[in-house]
Amino acid sequence: MPFRIDRLGLTLAVAVALVLVLLPLLNLQPNRILPGSGVPLGELLKQSGMQLFLLLLIPTAIVSCLRTQALFKLGLSALSLLALIYALGTDSTALLADKSGFARLALGSGFWALLLLLGLMLTDALIKLELSALPRLLLVVGYLAVLFVLLAGGVWDRLSLMLEYHNQPAFWQQGARHLLLALGSIVPALIIGVPLGIRCHRSPRVRAALIPVLSLLQTIPSLAMFGLLMIPLSLLALSFPLLADLGIRGIGVAPAVLALFLYSLLPIVSNTAAGFDGLDPAVLQAARGMGMSRRQMLWQIELPLALPVMLSGLRIVVTMNIGLVAVAGLIGGGGYGTYIFQGLGQTATDLVLLGTLPTILLAFLAALLIDTLIAMTTREAQ
Repeated sequence: MPFRIDRLGLTLAVAVALVLVLLPLLNLQPNRILPGSGVPLGELLKQSGMQLFLLLLIPTAIVSCLRTQALFKLGLSALSLLALIYALGTDSTALLADKSGFARLALGSGFWALLLLLGLMLTDALIKLELSALPRLLLVVGYLAVLFVLLAGGVWDRLSLMLEYHNQPAFWQQGARHLLLALGSIVPALIIGVPLGIRCHRSPRVRAALIPVLSLLQTIPSLAMFGLLMIPLSLLALSFPLLADLGIRGIGVAPAVLALFLYSLLPIVSNTAAGFDGLDPAVLQAARGMGMSRRQMLWQIELPLALPVMLSGLRIVVTMNIGLVAVAGLIGGGGYGTYIFQGLGQTATDLVLLGTLPTILLAFLAALLIDTLIAMTTREAQ
């Protein structure tokens, strides 16, 4: 039987080969600030870790070019990515052996390109496996847990990114603050936004007045919003010292939470209204015929059926807020944005990455979790 070519896999395999030849996987820097030069591929190939990675990468690239079993592709891609992470970590010790104590090895553009390409191979295999939402979530979380254990075991401790991590003892506290700011602003937005969305569904006049106002708030850039809120909150803190003692000031948590709350209203209100707009009139008529009260219809019929659309709005809000909290670090809000702006001020690229990568990961996991909830509630609604 002739082999069938997978065009996407072939494209990714060719891109992987070009990345290995053209882009450096590691950059050798004289210190944490000054730019360095790429480590030649020939020097990396002398190391045992990189040899192991290439031994796995070659069959991975070949299999990705063919229309074979998706589970086989998934396993090889996952092992190749683990081997890449292991190789760059273990080989860094040998590469830094004869360098000064200030020298650092930073992840190069080739690593990030390979991470993207191998991630696309993994994603393609997952899609072709056609797993349901919950097994897919568990598989992704389990794989990320393996990566976390690998990094926690110290395999990357000689790389610049992990050296920056070890220099930040409050990293996990900042992560908790990041989540608290992102999710804490959503709770009041849900409490206020869901009833407003239901009201917009039932009253065209309220919708015509409210949605344009919320849309206008959404167009204000985040930094401008933080700046606008700083003035009234500062005046409140000066006029009422008790509020200042409670943390309501012109900078810090208060303007960040308030801005995120305002940004959250439009997706929640509009998606709630859209979810109720899409309800089947025949179902509602049948519920009335059964003698259900308006409250019973709301809690037992309308909300469960509209929940998938409402969760789509929540997905937008959660991922958006996780990203915007990083910007709030500029006004003392805390979170991983603190490292981003410190790194920009110090021209320390790896410190910027220390704030950027966890923010991306949190948004990715939040979106994946809510996608799973949407799939589960859609199946139950059907």
